[in-house]
Amino acid sequence: QVQLVESGGALVQAGGSLRLSCAASGITSSIGLMGWYRQTPGKQREFVASITSGGSTDYANSTKGRFTCSRDNAKNTMYLQMNSLKPEDTASYYCRAVANRYGRDYPYWGQGTQVTVSS
Repeated sequence: QVQLVESGGALVQAGGSLRLSCAASGITSSIGLMGWYRQTPGKQREFVASITSGGSTDYANSTKGRFTCSRDNAKNTMYLQMNSLKPEDTASYYCRAVANRYGRDYPYWGQGTQVTVSS
């Protein structure tokens, strides 16, 4: 099993920065791909960024150039550095990790951390 705990969400003014963290515990050696998703009330959860165990990243077009996803495998922690924040970035941000066991992929989700960007 894998447990994920996000932290770092806050209220910030437009143009500001935040760094989110996702701490993984449990059978962390099985974790491969990790990623960030966000969700606002009444909308589906959307992809923000992802990072492989080797450090390869992918970003949503809306965050490319402003957000940076990274991970420290020794600390079992993934980060999302968010710069030049916009009001439309306001959402609950969720951490996702995919664990591979017995040849199968198992997705895990964190509880979410709230990011609010004010005008």
